[in-house]
Amino acid sequence: MTMNTYDVITIGSGAAGMIAAITAARENKKVLLLEQLPTLGAKLKATGGGRCNLSNTLKKPEFMNSFGRNGRFMTEALNLFDHQALIKFLDEIGVQTHIPDGFRIFPITHSSSTILKALEQELIKQNVQIQCSSKVESILFENDNITGVTTSDKTYSAPNVVVATGGLGYPMLGANGDGYGFASSVGHKVTQLYPAMLPLLTKQTWVASCKADTIAKAQLRIDLPKAKKLKAIGDLIFTSNGIRGPVVLDFAREITPFLDKYGEVPLLMNLVKGMNEEDIYAHLKKENTLNPHGNVVEHLSSILPSSVATQICLECDANPEFKFNKLEGVTRTKLVKTLSATPLTVTGHVGFKKAMITRGGVTLKEINPKTMQSKLIKGLYFCGEVMDLDGPCGGYNLQWSFSSGFLAGHLL
Repeated sequence: MTMNTYDVITIGSGAAGMIAAITAARENKKVLLLEQLPTLGAKLKATGGGRCNLSNTLKKPEFMNSFGRNGRFMTEALNLFDHQALIKFLDEIGVQTHIPDGFRIFPITHSSSTILKALEQELIKQNVQIQCSSKVESILFENDNITGVTTSDKTYSAPNVVVATGGLGYPMLGANGDGYGFASSVGHKVTQLYPAMLPLLTKQTWVASCKADTIAKAQLRIDLPKAKKLKAIGDLIFTSNGIRGPVVLDFAREITPFLDKYGEVPLLMNLVKGMNEEDIYAHLKKENTLNPHGNVVEHLSSILPSSVATQICLECDANPEFKFNKLEGVTRTKLVKTLSATPLTVTGHVGFKKAMITRGGVTLKEINPKTMQSKLIKGLYFCGEVMDLDGPCGGYNLQWSFSSGFLAGHLL
């Protein structure tokens, strides 16, 4: 084996790993970046379908609240490197950004390749040594101090190691959970891991008849006693065997732990623009007046796609060809209740192979939020998704990766 000595070794070339390496190098550190794949930033390149939603314009308190109970852990990192600092940093390395909808931040090219190329060029400019096709096998430490890492054929010496290996999602892009193993090997606790931000499978088969339709501003909630407060609003898309769309991707992070525990998770969906039973009755009455010859599906067409309205009618044993006022009273009541809270049972998901993020990770109690350094091992840092912190769609997770990586690299 050969020996190579550095000030900092960064494991992983996602957003967190690359910005940590760049920032440390700007602080005059000798930096080595190790990546197990043949090229840098494979998962970053695929982010947002390749469009690369970098961040968003939420103020820090709201941004952190979107991550749930652990969100306050990000305070120090965001104070140092928020979305405005990210925009400035990217501009410095030649990437112009814009905010086309006033909320989400993108490179003006809407191409993740633009970001990846600029980060790679900055790594080279800062004299970061890059070793691709180098899989780290173990982290070395003595007397609670980091001493380096080993790969299959080399030992690299350094007093600081940054673990920025990401989660378990999209294994074809290099995700394999190595970071969790590194953390555990030095005594860190790793919470239970669940796939998040992914499509869901359902027990009901009627969804297949609606797969061409998107429901705007659908409201989802979990129909379990311990989850009454969990809800989400956003666009929903039916598939041949379940549901997807932004609201599903966001809400999946809440559903998968319950799915693991109970085997299936009952949902209640409001697909009619948030209307309650009284609103629905009033709407149908008004539509009946305007179109007295129309059937119930036609009367619902302004608030619900006809394919979805038809399937809900069939689920309630209501003939979709009938006028609403010609249905039996008990059937009308059942239909209105079902329209306001449509039941759907989640029975599974597509697994980590299509999970954009991982819920769970290295427990935050053992990481110093002011530095991203381990509280157990001096010189060991964690950044990005490998930690027990995940957010919804909309640039949240990528901003966290940049912020945590910048903080670690800045203080190394």
